[in-house]
Amino acid sequence: MLSDRPADDGAANDADLEPATASGETDTAPDSAPTVVPLTEPADGIPPVVDTLEELARVAAAFEAGTGPVAVDAERASGYRYGQHTYLVQLRREGAGTALIDPIALPDLSMLSEALVGVEWVLHAASQDLPGLLEQNLRPSRIFDTELGARLLGLDRVGLAAVVAELLGLGLAKEHSAVDWSTRPLPEQWLRYAALDVEVLVELREIIAERLAVAGKAEWAAQEFEAVRLAPPATPRVEPWRRVSGLHAIHDARRLAVVRELWTTREENARQRDISPGRVLPDHAILAAAQALPRSVPQLVALPAFSGKGTRRRAALWQHAIDEGLALPESELPSVRGPRSDAPPPPRAWPDRDPAAAARLAAARDAVAALSTEVDVPAENLLQPDLLRRLCWTPPSPLDAASIEAFLRAGGARQWQVDVVTPRLVAAFAAASTA
Repeated sequence: MLSDRPADDGAANDADLEPATASGETDTAPDSAPTVVPLTEPADGIPPVVDTLEELARVAAAFEAGTGPVAVDAERASGYRYGQHTYLVQLRREGAGTALIDPIALPDLSMLSEALVGVEWVLHAASQDLPGLLEQNLRPSRIFDTELGARLLGLDRVGLAAVVAELLGLGLAKEHSAVDWSTRPLPEQWLRYAALDVEVLVELREIIAERLAVAGKAEWAAQEFEAVRLAPPATPRVEPWRRVSGLHAIHDARRLAVVRELWTTREENARQRDISPGRVLPDHAILAAAQALPRSVPQLVALPAFSGKGTRRRAALWQHAIDEGLALPESELPSVRGPRSDAPPPPRAWPDRDPAAAARLAAARDAVAALSTEVDVPAENLLQPDLLRRLCWTPPSPLDAASIEAFLRAGGARQWQVDVVTPRLVAAFAAASTA
């Protein structure tokens, strides 16, 4: 589930590593919502953290003997540590109770995965947790994603606390959602929170499944869940340094080179120290250095963004990166236009570059928006926006139902999406061509 949140790049650096005070999920109930009953204690108490092979074998046997689906959750420390590794795994199953497992002490949980072959795993926002669980060799045979199910039902707020409140009338506390889960030993109140996160997931699954069936969306959900389960690892980004927040303010290649060198140095230092990059050096500090182009450490630390104890302590490291960027020959400077890509240009440029494509996109967006309202599913869940743009920019020929269906399937659309969206797109493109 989305149980952790990266720290704000500009909020702290490595001289300020105390836990964030953010409250986690932001979708709190509105004033007009009915009162919910707080869920404050796990039904079976807080179980001990499993951190030995003997205890893991006992848990695996108990969960294999349990009945029904198994609720699964994972906690990360992405706002504190480097990467998206899992630092606690929570499971609950009828007949087995709740288990809290330390994947740092037990990095290979295949024993537990083998005990649950064929069992449905219930997760909230599974795409967030599955990559980390796979690192521990936890591979579900099938899943039910309560967050995706809530989206397909058209719920306005789909965070776990909000969905539990709306559908079960229970209040899940989220004050520990953004803590540093790499902490050892984990405080009792954090473990209570972690156990409660899987306390009602199976019950929630039953209600969502029933509502999906009534709405005629059960098959849609099944296809979505399987797509998430089988999704390949994310493709590494080309030039990931371009994701520095506020980079749009940099307009020349030399300063972009300094951004790139600082980002690369920060990344290497964060990886070595196992600290979130934004806590090593905030994005706003990278931009400040790129704008000012200091030529010496004293000039660098004179910048307000580099006045903190942590950044000053490593000022020589940052100045070296700046010097590297300043010394690069012109031929090695990054492009101000960004990397080459097969993606369509920004839609704002379409009317000038290809008016027919712009007309197709406008008509298609209107059609998908109308369908979204009609079936009560967010437009982005009906069809990935990038796939829609690609279809409109480089449409197949002839632009008929069969070619559109083939294009969407090749782009990763699920069959249910192809079935419901294609007729609307055919009509929209026909109208656009005659306008």
